[in-house]
Parts: sequence; C-alpha cells; structure tokens
Amino acid sequence: MDRPGPSRDRLNVLVLGGTRFVGRHIVEALLAGGHHVSTFTRGVTFDDLPREVERLHGDRGEGPSGLAALTSRTWDACVDVSGYTAVHVRSSASALRDHIGRYVFISAVSVYGDPVTRPVRETHPTIRPAAEDITDVNGETYGPLKITCERIVAEYFPVRSTILRPQIIVGPHDPSGRYTYWVKRAELGGEVLAPGDGTDHVQVIDVRDVARFVRKAVEQDIDGVFNLAGARLTWSEFLQLIGVETPVWVPKEIITGARLSFLELPLYRPEHGARSGLMDVSADLARGRGLEVTDPIVTVRDTRRWLEGQGLPPATLSPRREAELIAAARRQGTR
Repeated sequence: MDRPGPSRDRLNVLVLGGTRFVGRHIVEALLAGGHHVSTFTRGVTFDDLPREVERLHGDRGEGPSGLAALTSRTWDACVDVSGYTAVHVRSSASALRDHIGRYVFISAVSVYGDPVTRPVRETHPTIRPAAEDITDVNGETYGPLKITCERIVAEYFPVRSTILRPQIIVGPHDPSGRYTYWVKRAELGGEVLAPGDGTDHVQVIDVRDVARFVRKAVEQDIDGVFNLAGARLTWSEFLQLIGVETPVWVPKEIITGARLSFLELPLYRPEHGARSGLMDVSADLARGRGLEVTDPIVTVRDTRRWLEGQGLPPATLSPRREAELIAAARRQGTR
C-alpha cells in the first residue's frame, strides 16, 4: 500500500487519545488550523470536543482486533497522546505503518533521568529502556517506558516520526494539580509556604504551546526529536508571578526531612537535588523550528480563569501540613 503523506492544505489527522488535557488542546489546535481530526479512544472518558471531530473507538491493548476501526483508513498523520506502554505503542505503530504519513509521539523529559550536565539538550544520554512486557506505569517506570515507546516508533517510522519531549505541561484543563495547586494557593491568600530560599528553579510549558508545535510538525512534516520547555524561573520569580503576597520561605532541609512527595509539594526540586536537572531544559532546537512560548503571566491568568470555583487539588499539601512546616521554619529561624 502506498503510504499517505501531507499533500493538501487540509490534512486528515488521527489523534490517539484526545479527550483530556493535552489531547484536547491538540485536537483544538488542529481544528483551528482547518484540519480534519479523528480521535481514537476507548469511549470511556467524557468527551465535550467539537461536533466536527470524528470519534472512533477501540482498545489498542487488545491487539489487532482492538484497532479494527483504523485499519481500513488512511491519515496524513497520527498524534499519539496516550502511548505509555510498549504493548500499546507497538500495537498502534505496527497497525498504522502503512496507513499514515507521519507518527508524532508525545514523550517526556523524564527520559533523561537525573542529568547532571545542564541545560538538558536532545543530545543528552537517556535512561535505560523498560522491558516491553512492563505495563505498570508509575514514578519508577514512566521514563523508561517512554524511551521504549520512542524506540518502537523509530523502528516502524525511521524517517516519518516526530518525538516530542515536553517539560511538565500546564494550563487550562490540567487535571494533575501540580501547577494548579500553586495558582489556586496564591489566590486563597494568607501566608504561603515558599519552598527553599527562592533561588531554586521551576520550568514548565503551556499546553497550548505543545499543541501548536504538534500542529506545526504535522503541517511542515518535521522529523526529529525535540524538547519542549518554557521559561526557566526562580521560585522567587514564580511566586511573585502567581501573586503570592506573603511567602514564608521554608528551607529545603525541612522539606526534605518532612519527606513530602512530588504530589504533596508539586514542582519543587531543590537545586542540585534529585532530578533538578529537569528544571533546566533547553528547547532551542524546537524554537528553531517554530516553537512559540506563551508569556508565563498569560498561562497563570488563563489557568486561574479555568479554576474559578474550584478548591485546592486533593492530593496536594493540606492547610494543616503547610502550617506545621511554616511553624518549623520559624522555630529554626529563632535558634
């Protein structure tokens, strides 16, 4: 079968996933570009995408039978938003090899592990891939599984693939609570636990920047591997940006001693601590191919607007725990 490729202004694009956060924004960006979009999901997650989106259903975890809705069709490109395990990605990559022109895979900067040399570029070594039979996605397997998936995509699409490694993705409709915790906490006011001493760094990327670059990769037929990252801010700059009026700086030693998880105190990675190198990611290569980065204040504003009427994410730092750590910092400061 002849492999399809971009040949018209209006492209046909298949999105694996597409109903939640990142996929939702990618679908919207493609529609804004005038393209026809088909989504492929299990049909379980609530879907309020525009009516013009074609909905296809199946389950790539079931192998060829689960992909029956796709194998009689062709698309100019496929965007894989929901590829987390080798089982799923090998299933879709093999089934779609002769049915799509380009495979865009959403990976993550986690594939670099805990880099020491900074900034982190696409030429940095990656961690060891996970075995293909691993299907449990957690904090330990997430990065290794993404590398395995990247390699599977490159195996089936050696010259027709785009691998995107985004920084922590934030913005409206983010269900993770990592960034929204801080935006909402600033809005609630009062004394706010400020981690460290203000000199550590935080770096994220607006979901809409990711979505627009996906569209550009599809439209311009861009090959290669690209980091996607936004502005790198100190925590002092970040808290000022989101409007924290009364920060109380809690030394990293107290935070480390409290054994807070990355969910409880999201985004904070002490400088030169575990995985802090992933808060210094270069997106120069992607910028050279047209990545546009949203002003951080716009991301804050639009996320806050989306959060209206919502409370703090449930898995994050509780008010009681926050008060205890602030009190501990004050006691340490009086010694």
